[in-house]
Amino acid sequence: MSAGLAVHEVTVVSNEAAADGLMRVVLSAPALAAAIEPGQFVNVHVPGDASQILRIPLSFSCADAEAGTVEIVYAVVGDGTHRLAALEAGERTTAVGPCGNPWPAAPGARRACVVAGGVGVTPVVACARMLAAADVPFDAVVGAQTAARLWGADVLEGLGAGVVAVTTDDGTAGRAGFTTDALADLLAKRCYDVVYTCGPEVMMAGIARLCHEAGVRCLVSMERMMCCGFGACGTCNVAMVDGTYKSCCKDGPVFDAEEVAW
Repeated sequence: MSAGLAVHEVTVVSNEAAADGLMRVVLSAPALAAAIEPGQFVNVHVPGDASQILRIPLSFSCADAEAGTVEIVYAVVGDGTHRLAALEAGERTTAVGPCGNPWPAAPGARRACVVAGGVGVTPVVACARMLAAADVPFDAVVGAQTAARLWGADVLEGLGAGVVAVTTDDGTAGRAGFTTDALADLLAKRCYDVVYTCGPEVMMAGIARLCHEAGVRCLVSMERMMCCGFGACGTCNVAMVDGTYKSCCKDGPVFDAEEVAW
C-alpha cells in the first residue's frame, strides 16, 4: 500500500437521497477527514455480500476535519452501490484512503471555472470548496440528464460561484443542451486561468477541446474501474498522448487534459 494510505474504520452518520438516483452518505472518519484533499477519493468496503471482495472507489464532496466527517454523493447504479444505499445510520464499515492525487490549487488565479456532468459533480463541489477557501473567484457549469437528477447547483451557488449555469438534456432545468454549450458561452464572455471538470468522458473530451482552443488550462478527473485503489492491479490505465499509460488511481484521478489521449 502506498505511503499515506490507511484503512479507516468508518461509521455511517446519514445516508439519504440527494436526487433521483443519487444518494448522499456522511461518514464519521476523523483521521480520514483530516487527511483527504479535494480531488482524492476513498475505496469503501460495502458489507452485505461476501462474494464481492472489491471495494468501491468514490469521490467526496466535503471533508469536515472539525466534525470528523466525509460527505459522498454517489450514483446508485449497480449491486455495490445498491448495498451502500441500504446502509443505515450507525452501521460500520472500512474505507481505504486518501487515494489518488488532489486537484492542483490555483494560487494567483484571476478566475476559474468548474464544470460537472452527472455524478461528476461530487469531486467538482470539493474543488469549488478548495477555490472558495483560497479566495479564487469561480464560475460553475452543472449538467444532468433531467431536473430530477440534478444536484449541486445550489451548493456551488452557496460556495460563492459568480455564475452557475445549469444544463439538462431534456431542458427541464436550466437550458436544454450540454455542459459544453454552456462553457463555450462562458469562454466567449469571460476570462479564465483554469477549468476543472469531471463527468462522462465524452463530455470531458469536449471540455478539453474547448479549453485547448481558448488557451485555458484544463484539469480533468478521470473515471475508471479502480479495483485496488493504489496502483497494484493495473485495471485503471489511462492512455496518454505520448503513447504511455498512467494509472488512474495512483497517477490520477486528476490529469492535465493536454496529457490525455482522448
